[in-house]
Amino acid sequence: MNWPEFTVIAIAHFLAVASPGPDFAIVLRQTLRFGSRTGIWTSAGVGAGIALHISYCLLGVAVLIKSSAEALTVLQIVAACLLLYLGVQSLRGARVIWRERKPRAGGDELSVAEVAFGSMAVHKAFLLGFMTNGLNPKATLFFLALFTVLIDPQTPLSAQLFYASYLVLATFLWFAGLSLFIDRESIRDRVRNAAPIVDAVMGFILIGLAVQLLIVEVF
Repeated sequence: MNWPEFTVIAIAHFLAVASPGPDFAIVLRQTLRFGSRTGIWTSAGVGAGIALHISYCLLGVAVLIKSSAEALTVLQIVAACLLLYLGVQSLRGARVIWRERKPRAGGDELSVAEVAFGSMAVHKAFLLGFMTNGLNPKATLFFLALFTVLIDPQTPLSAQLFYASYLVLATFLWFAGLSLFIDRESIRDRVRNAAPIVDAVMGFILIGLAVQLLIVEVF
């Protein structure tokens, strides 16, 4: 095992996964909207997306994607459409929360928290995380650079598979930990009282990320 090489890869991955992006935004949105259980399953989907990108790299498919302007363009457009859809859904969710705050039979108004948080099937949460990461062309290019620049061509396949396993597991643990931290009672109660604002802000962030992808494609 080439430990210096592994250390460089681990640091590069940590800097990438800790920086705000589509994965961070979607896990944050899912946790705030549905709770840590859904956030963790979304995180598992993100980890599966990482596995997909790494598989591309190990099989050489990522090189084909990078060399094909058409394939890269399709990925960027599909990813932008997904983020745009999620952003619009968040904005609609904020509107629904305010609209559904209506008096009960006894005259009391439903709290924001009571109408804001429902549930999401685990397979849907997993698929959402997987699509958000798996369709992100920036992630494909990042792991391509990781496996072609930082990893020596002479590194045994067994070592590369070890690196891959670490990257997938570390990604999942990072976002799962984020979900558990955000869903702590002291944080959750405050956030849920501001659910419409949170949904609106997350909607604009996701739409902004979609526009960023499209601008990169146009220019």
